[in-house]
Amino acid sequence: MAYPSDLTDDQWAVLEPLLCRASKRGPKHADLRAVVNGILYVTRAGCPWRYLPGEYGPWTRVWSQLRRWSRNGTWATVLAALHEQARAAAGRDRLPSMLVIDSSLARGASQGGVTFHDRGGPYGATNGAKRVVAVDVTGLPVGALVVPASTTERRATELLLEHLAELGATDRLELVLVDRGTTAKAARAMSGRFGFEVRRVFHEARLKEFVPLPYAWRVEVTHGRIGRARRLTKSSLNTTASATGWLHIACVDLLLAALAPA
Repeated sequence: MAYPSDLTDDQWAVLEPLLCRASKRGPKHADLRAVVNGILYVTRAGCPWRYLPGEYGPWTRVWSQLRRWSRNGTWATVLAALHEQARAAAGRDRLPSMLVIDSSLARGASQGGVTFHDRGGPYGATNGAKRVVAVDVTGLPVGALVVPASTTERRATELLLEHLAELGATDRLELVLVDRGTTAKAARAMSGRFGFEVRRVFHEARLKEFVPLPYAWRVEVTHGRIGRARRLTKSSLNTTASATGWLHIACVDLLLAALAPA
């Protein structure tokens, strides 16, 4: 039985070479596609692992592969590669010259044990995690990261830019747009450090109606689309590596839909 979250043949043809290239070590499953489909099923449905349909194989096998890929950075590598392919398919340069970075707060859900969740957001009212996402001018995600909710906007932005630099995604970058959560002093400091302009964009006065900021609104749309994955309704992981892995999977799902619509 096929589920709506299952990859199409065209999507699997795009994803399979990237997974095999990025994950050269570790056990190779006979039906890797079923494993990936199982991961996407949990991502979209948000169900406990033990509720995973039997068509995907033992839930422990799917879970262990997800854990391995999250820890060794496979999802981050695949996300960056898919983003390059999506830009090329749209007739653009493979690497972006402008990015928009913004974060959203996710309330933490305790699964027992010590977690990375802490209090952040306005007045420290939210106990959970901060999801930081970078998108290009088309609104497609190029990188993402999860940090404790108390992490400042400047530090969260710096960590994501460092992550993107390691992936080679900043080689052509000229401009990064951030919101007012990053101070003017911090924006100048990051501009000097990274070698491209970090610019704050926001409305100077309170508006009576919603007016989207040019380009900056695209990251808000992406956060909304990522939020449709029920596994991300709350932050229920105990480590930032696991939480970031799930965020990467949701971004990969968006890119696959753009590259090979179902």
